[in-house]
Amino acid sequence: MDIKRIPLINREISWLYFNDRVLQEASDPTVPLIDRIRFLAIFSSNLDEFYRVRVATMSRLSNLNEKAKEVLGYNPKKILNQIKNVVVRQERKFNNLYENIIVKQLAEEKIFILNDKQLNVTRGAFVKNYFRERLLATLVPIMLDEAQAFPELRDRAIYFFVKLTNKKKSRYALIEIPDTLSRFLVLPETNNLKFIILLDDIIRYALEDIFFIFDHDTIEAYSIQLTRDAELDLDKEVSEKFIDALSKSLQKRKKGKPMRLLYDTEMPLEMVTYLVTRMGLHAESLIPGNRYQNFKNFISFPNVGRPELEYAPYPPLPVDGLSFGKSLMGMIAQKDYLVSTPYQSFDYIIHFLREAAIDPKVKEISISLYRVANNSRIIHALINAAKNGKKVNCLMELRARFDEQNNITYSSRLEEEGVNVLYGIAGYKVHSKICLVTRTEKGKPVNYAFLSTGNFNESTAKIYADHTLFTANKKITDELVEVFKALKLNQFAKGLKHLIVSPIDSRPAIYKLIDNEIKNAKAGKPAYMILKMNSLADEQVITKLYQASNAGVKIKMIIRGMCCLVPGMKGYSENIEVISIVDKYLEHARVHIYCNGGNELIYLTSADFMTRNIDNRVEVGFPIYDEELRKEVREMINIQLEDNTKAREINSQNNNKYHKTRNDIPCRAQIDIYNYLKYKN
Repeated sequence: MDIKRIPLINREISWLYFNDRVLQEASDPTVPLIDRIRFLAIFSSNLDEFYRVRVATMSRLSNLNEKAKEVLGYNPKKILNQIKNVVVRQERKFNNLYENIIVKQLAEEKIFILNDKQLNVTRGAFVKNYFRERLLATLVPIMLDEAQAFPELRDRAIYFFVKLTNKKKSRYALIEIPDTLSRFLVLPETNNLKFIILLDDIIRYALEDIFFIFDHDTIEAYSIQLTRDAELDLDKEVSEKFIDALSKSLQKRKKGKPMRLLYDTEMPLEMVTYLVTRMGLHAESLIPGNRYQNFKNFISFPNVGRPELEYAPYPPLPVDGLSFGKSLMGMIAQKDYLVSTPYQSFDYIIHFLREAAIDPKVKEISISLYRVANNSRIIHALINAAKNGKKVNCLMELRARFDEQNNITYSSRLEEEGVNVLYGIAGYKVHSKICLVTRTEKGKPVNYAFLSTGNFNESTAKIYADHTLFTANKKITDELVEVFKALKLNQFAKGLKHLIVSPIDSRPAIYKLIDNEIKNAKAGKPAYMILKMNSLADEQVITKLYQASNAGVKIKMIIRGMCCLVPGMKGYSENIEVISIVDKYLEHARVHIYCNGGNELIYLTSADFMTRNIDNRVEVGFPIYDEELRKEVREMINIQLEDNTKAREINSQNNNKYHKTRNDIPCRAQIDIYNYLKYKN
């Protein structure tokens, strides 16, 4: 099969279809109203990052010559045009949804979002008082002058572009809306009616107080938001100078090339033209928006109405057999345990590290960290362990996108507290989620471990659906010893039989597992694969999956984000079905199930089927050997495959059609998994 001719969906376009599924959730009337607003915020935040990274990369590639484009297999400029067409269409849908549906439904709940034109005398006085006491001192207007260079706008900050006009001339100014205050101000309630005003409209209401020294007859203000290229220019070398180089590159990021200017469509053409000319923008970077930019702030939109306007909280469930009042290592010594967050408590991971930190028999702790929470309890536990005389090795990945500065800060703090901080291997991000604790028992070292599909981050663990395995199984822990030993030497572990570690093992291991299913299918034996991941984009793996489909292997996939494989294509993927689940929690777990002739193999992993995960990162996939846990993982996957409420089909039409199953009984996987874990014992 010729890899250049296989059917593929461009990864950028596929990602936009994923973000459209997020917009579907915001459109869904069965989703509580406040959560619909939050899905709008997620859509907006996703799109910001997409422009900062993917569109920025496309823009760089668009400067390549025609021969280089042939190697790519597509024309970046053509893809950029497609992106803009899709985004403009989505922004229209977004604006209509917010302005004509969400705002009206809030009003039906007696919740009113007021703008600066809708304030009565009493509420106007309240807003003016807030403006003078809390807001005025934070505002620094910049008067624009033709004789001076146009100021550098901060990436993703919201600005008002202001025009002051009198009979003689017009003046222009910029005001940055501060991000140190809440975007929302709840106004005093009247007759059981709730009122909210945005910071933007408070400033609009008080514009005269800002520009009173200028003679003007009219004053106009329209919001804009600039998104910049966030890609870092770094050498691959990881050395003592790397942190300095990274810090300098982070400073440059703030002045990256403009990728997108969102602007209020009510802005007069003359003002838009002024901005385009003064900022040196290209037409393709202009995206019409609405009155309010940087909608990601709406993730914290206050619920001043009924509790039913939000999803009911589900308290984290206990893991049967694990107790916070006893030694976790003592229990893990007897059997493996699986923690599925956010259904079950992330606190087991914190408790495990705290126990290791104070246990006199624990001699060494090794862990890899990619993204950690602010005020991380993981970091606190590692520092506590070092203070208690343990040898603590922490591999901190400094190049975790948009967490670079946070990780630099934590690395310095860990080193100050006596932790041995490692920085990985030149040219390869360490994306694995692994921890190994070595304890002396009867004079011999005994290893305990936890391995995960998601970050060791107590904040994201509340909304990211992931699996973490606790184990003392020597097949796994002995090989983890080799993984950490290699990482300490800036090398890759080799010769592993149980763990699948990128970049050495993953591609051959994946091919071997797929080839085994192909062989069994051709021999008339049962052959199938169930693969769950965030993204599928590696063309070589897609080619193997097409080969497996043509051989008769039944393939079911659950892919939340981008999927470049085209299911159901004659001659390629007739035996492949793909669904995507977008719901209250973010589906983040990676699970692989292979029929293996009836003796199923089940792996959890930190890696997606993306070229970067397979070839350019250190990732760890790990088998589930415990029979009870295998059944648990399998049952959760079965529930997801039956989802007919929040699952969408990935198909050649890219229409995000809701998935229908043979079962007429409504199945919503995230609710059903919670109930399964709650009642399974």
